[in-house]
Amino acid sequence: MLSIALYITLALVVMALLMNLYRLTIGPDLPDRVLALDTMYVNSIALIVLLGLWLNSKTYFESALLIAMLGFISTVAVCKYILRGDIIE
Repeated sequence: MLSIALYITLALVVMALLMNLYRLTIGPDLPDRVLALDTMYVNSIALIVLLGLWLNSKTYFESALLIAMLGFISTVAVCKYILRGDIIE
C-alpha cells in the first residue's frame, strides 16, 4: 500500500515540477520566474524525501534540509537584488 502511495505522489510531484519548469521558461516577468524557481526547490525537496522513504535511508532527509536552507538563502538574495539592485549594501 505504501509503494502505491509513493508512486502516485512521485507522479504528482514530477507533474508539478514540469508545470514549474513551464512557468520558469514562459513566465511573463521576473518575479514570476523567481517564484517558479523557489517552488522548484520545494518540489525537489519533496522528491528527495520521497526517495528517502522509498529507500528507507536517513541520508536523504539531511540532504533535503541542506537544499531547503540553500533554496531559502538564494531566494532571499534574488529578491533583494530585484528590489534594490544590489545584494550587499
